[in-house]
Amino acid sequence: MFCIPADQVLNRKMLQNARHIKPNTMEDTAKKGIYKVKRRDFLKIGAVSTGGLLLGVPLSCNTRNQYLTGDAESVFSPGVYIQLLGTGEVSLYAHRSEMGTGIKTTLPLIIADELEADWDKVKVVQATGDYKYGDQNTDGSNSIQKHFDLLRKAGATARLMLIKAAALEWGVPVSECKAENHTVVHQSGKVFGYGYLADKASALEIPDDSEVSLKSVKDFNYISKKSSIYDLKDIVSGKAEFGIDVTIPGALIAVIARNPENGAGINSFNAEKALAVPGVVSVFQLETTDWAFGLEKALGGIAVVAQNTWAALKAKDLLEVDWKKGEHAAYDSEAYWEQQLQNTKRKGIAKRKEGDVEAAFKNASEIVEGFYQVPHYAHATMEPPCATVHCKTDGSIEVWAPVQSPQWARGAVARALSVDEEKVRVNVTLLGGGFGRKGKPDFVVEAALVSKKMNKPVKLIWTREDDIQHDFYHTISSQYIKVGIDENNKVTAWLHRALYPGIGWGPSQTMPSIGELCLGMLDMPFDIKNVLCETNDSAKHIRLGWLRSVSNIHQAFAINSMLDQVAEKRKTDPIENALELIGEDRNIDFASKVDGFSNYQTNPAEYPRSTKRLKDVIRKVRELSNWGEALSAGRFRGFAVHSSFLTYVACVVEIELDKYKNVKIPNVYYAVDCGIPVNPDRIKAQFEGGAVFGISLALKSEITVKNGQVVQSISMTMK
Repeated sequence: MFCIPADQVLNRKMLQNARHIKPNTMEDTAKKGIYKVKRRDFLKIGAVSTGGLLLGVPLSCNTRNQYLTGDAESVFSPGVYIQLLGTGEVSLYAHRSEMGTGIKTTLPLIIADELEADWDKVKVVQATGDYKYGDQNTDGSNSIQKHFDLLRKAGATARLMLIKAAALEWGVPVSECKAENHTVVHQSGKVFGYGYLADKASALEIPDDSEVSLKSVKDFNYISKKSSIYDLKDIVSGKAEFGIDVTIPGALIAVIARNPENGAGINSFNAEKALAVPGVVSVFQLETTDWAFGLEKALGGIAVVAQNTWAALKAKDLLEVDWKKGEHAAYDSEAYWEQQLQNTKRKGIAKRKEGDVEAAFKNASEIVEGFYQVPHYAHATMEPPCATVHCKTDGSIEVWAPVQSPQWARGAVARALSVDEEKVRVNVTLLGGGFGRKGKPDFVVEAALVSKKMNKPVKLIWTREDDIQHDFYHTISSQYIKVGIDENNKVTAWLHRALYPGIGWGPSQTMPSIGELCLGMLDMPFDIKNVLCETNDSAKHIRLGWLRSVSNIHQAFAINSMLDQVAEKRKTDPIENALELIGEDRNIDFASKVDGFSNYQTNPAEYPRSTKRLKDVIRKVRELSNWGEALSAGRFRGFAVHSSFLTYVACVVEIELDKYKNVKIPNVYYAVDCGIPVNPDRIKAQFEGGAVFGISLALKSEITVKNGQVVQSISMTMK
């Protein structure tokens, strides 16, 4: 049972002062203006109606996914849309993907709050994959960060236009009118509904920015309030459409047998037994790349296409395949891990250097050392990858898929099939979990290749075994931390070496990028005079990808483990130890400490790292967990603190060991400071899920590789 007190995810004092804390926005978006959409242009986006008030919200899309295509040319994106019909119904477009975070609800909720809309009259429309919707990549915990200010402004602009329309109708000053629960009210008591005002407001000019005012925090109706997700009723009743639920008339089912050594090819195969299974339509070879490091490339293999799922899976099991051995056939993760650990003892390439750690170590009274290793992890989303694709006779391609980055999927399909992107339409379904795995569109490309071959719609399904054995795994890593303590029991030196291959595009990226190292390591917040952070090469032998908090996983683990060791050596309470090491209240200028410092793609001057906010969550979790109280026999507590994705988090976990040394987790306590908590219910859910996710990684989720092949299949067991 997880005990997470309701108020821990919402810093009340911070909420009261929320005007003074920007909730993770992107500076360039606020400079763009709201605009009226021309009717003929709105028809192009497939809207069901063109009546009423129709506004465009220009969201940032700095590049046409340049990190995917290599094309650095900036592309203008009109963004998402607000439509208010004469019926009073408001349609708000959600341009990000829903995978349990509630983002499909939360982004429109921001507009609705400023618009003074009645949420029961709001229709949320899931945007297709298209650059006109701005940056749709639902990854990196940045959906609110990038769009909060602009979406508030969009809602406030529409609200003002409705107020102006009502004022004109009544012949009264705008100052005598206010918007309230889907109506505009005059101080005399007269009321107009939004539906009545929609067409009248659409005839007005867009107000100047100086006229538009945002609501006060105290007047929020939805923001910072508990809100159920838009699709909740359909999800709990089984009506919601996830990727696996898509049904297209005449669609075939496809599965793929893949080389157990990722990316290696095929010598030969015999499909005679497979083709004899009733319902099997075709068996053929998909082209296999020498090594599928590319995050959008199909692994290739033997495709089995059938009229139903049972036939496809049965036939796949009956295939007789002689698999090739590839260049990574000798990869053994245990041996690699041991060698990587040895390499952490060698001097590396400095990425952050302050003072003189060697001199400090020579003068230290105590030395504390620790080695920390994290294995490969698989995403293991509840819904494995799947996609339905219809390559039509007119040359167009329609996709239905649970993807985190629909624009990338669209481009990847276009490139794989050598067609213009404009011919590809990507419909985004609900995602049964993502964690970064469904940000990569390789499985969508596979479905498109099979559909093109068959000239029919095809639903491609990955089995759980496929999912575990052919994932984009969390990188395997080894770290070494050495700390010096002087004669006054003060920490004077900190050396941290981290070795793991970067995610990147290919085998050449054998060293973590600055961006990856800035996820916990180079932005270490302790006030220590002598600091040295280093890295070195680690060869890449398997597909690697983003998994939830990415490098924060292993770097926060190593640093917090060392914190415990230091506290023990100093004979200090772990929480007091952390508070002391963090030091005085200040904003840390990491940009001056780290060349190329990455602050989660935000301006460090606008979003500084605050030690006060970090210490505040530590003190809060100490209070919530009753830290320091005596525990019964067999019960223990652990504490950790970390800052990632511009959010400050402290955590206390209680564990209990029974007489058989089985681990139980009675309670997990979090204190979270994320700025303005737009949707507290979803924040709480994310941290509840994070607790389960973290415990799973710690106890039962190791992925090992022998002879180039992932050992685990359906279940992931503890080493």
